[in-house]
Amino acid sequence: MEKRINNIKENLRLQVFVVLVGVVLLLAKFVAFFLTNSNAILTDALESIINVLAGGFSLYSLILSAQPKDLNHPYGHGKIEFVAATLEGSLIVVAGGAIIAKSVYNLFHPQVINQLDIGIILTALAGIVNYLVGAITERRGAKNNSMVLIAGGKHLKTDAYSTAGILIGLLLIYLTGLIWLDSIVAIIFGLMIGFTGYKILRSAIAGIMDEADYELLKRIVEVLNKNRRENWIDIHNLRVIKYGATLHIDCHLTVPWYLNVLEAHDEVEAVGKLIRSKIDPSIELFIHTDPCIASSCTICIKNNCNVRQHQFKQRVEWDFDKVIADRKHGID
Repeated sequence: MEKRINNIKENLRLQVFVVLVGVVLLLAKFVAFFLTNSNAILTDALESIINVLAGGFSLYSLILSAQPKDLNHPYGHGKIEFVAATLEGSLIVVAGGAIIAKSVYNLFHPQVINQLDIGIILTALAGIVNYLVGAITERRGAKNNSMVLIAGGKHLKTDAYSTAGILIGLLLIYLTGLIWLDSIVAIIFGLMIGFTGYKILRSAIAGIMDEADYELLKRIVEVLNKNRRENWIDIHNLRVIKYGATLHIDCHLTVPWYLNVLEAHDEVEAVGKLIRSKIDPSIELFIHTDPCIASSCTICIKNNCNVRQHQFKQRVEWDFDKVIADRKHGID
């Protein structure tokens, strides 16, 4: 619990820092745009508006998701993080569309570009800062399993990549004097920005819809296979639901039918302890116990079982497809 509280505080401090840096970079990029009148630089500046708006909402969502569970929210408030990521992805898509529309217009109605050298310097500095902040944010999000920080970090890093491309375009304009290149560069990176927004939006909607995270499920199955106890005869119907940074796992664990309630509870606790130690200490588990059936005997690894109805034949590795389905293992 103490570790979770510390992680929440770290996430909040980092997000406050991200918002403050975003405001500073926004001002710098708009200064560069007003000095140069460049569509490419405007592309960067518009995305910074999205950074600040999304960062502010992300900060709110982190504060809300950190609130303890209550009667109205028995699973906590973590789902708000997916809503925040959805908003951020949507805003990025809109920004990409606006950039493309303005750039297409300026292809047919070109405008004069001024003081490009100053604009290049300001844009380059902003890009470097964006990449560093984005890398730190994404790393922290992955460590603390925060959808908001991961989405924000990827957005900032993508912003930095697009800035690098824009800088190449600006240098070509500076060296060649071809003004139409400004709009072409802006259109290309407007498309890239829009695609980034789509990916963030897709990931967030998947979280809201509780789409299965197969990579996480495979890790859990691997851990259970490697650390199986003899009373764990079978495991199936494994599901993971994400509430922001909190994971809720439920599954069915087959144990010997003759275990009493206390003994079965000990096996359930052992599964929970294993998954928390190997995957994530904040995971919440809901495990339903099933009694073993006669067909389980052939794969049951328990020694000295006095009620075995069939001879043990072989140990069966738990199969991912069966574990996530409502199907018990057996010898096919």
